Amino acid sequence: MQKPFIVGITGGSASGKTTFLNKLLTSFAPEHVCLISQDTYYKDREHHTIDPNGVINFDLPSCIDDEAYAQDILKVSRGETVYRTEYTFNNPDATPRQLAFKPAPIVVVEGIFVFHFEEVARLLDLKVFIDAKDYIKLQRRIVRDRIERGYDLDDVLYRYTHHVAPTYEKYIEPYKHDADIIIPNNNHFEKALDVLVTFLNSNIKA
Repeated sequence: MQKPFIVGITGGSASGKTTFLNKLLTSFAPEHVCLISQDTYYKDREHHTIDPNGVINFDLPSCIDDEAYAQDILKVSRGETVYRTEYTFNNPDATPRQLAFKPAPIVVVEGIFVFHFEEVARLLDLKVFIDAKDYIKLQRRIVRDRIERGYDLDDVLYRYTHHVAPTYEKYIEPYKHDADIIIPNNNHFEKALDVLVTFLNSNIKA
């Protein structure tokens, strides 16, 4: 099996990574691409940091089992299929699925810390940074967390101010200019997506 081309995609919370990823994945046949998301590797709640106000901070690198994440990426790149249980963000109404990460010519590695974790970053063949203005990210975060995760507005704003924004400044934004491609995602990203898809297709056919 040919070594897969590993693409790392990061950006701030609610920068639009999921929307971009969905468009990217549907641009390829399922057997040509494998997505391995950082979100699958959250540790159990008892391992997370509690802030001075007693609120669990889910937006720190220590929340992620980065060693297991890197090992699974490596296994898939070597031709192995990896199975993991989906992380449902403590949503009681969500039923976790059993996920299968199968070898493919393109492996997409996604998450806010994929450039920060050295053992993950060194596996990447291409680094893509999804960028968006702060007020747009906040708007998206409010909508997402209220609908998908059941947080009320005060909770969303508290977490964004005390957890999300400081994490972006310390662990995500400093790696922005290490990226091979920076994609602005304030309104649309179609042209950038077309360029990336064309480039990745050339690697499949190579």
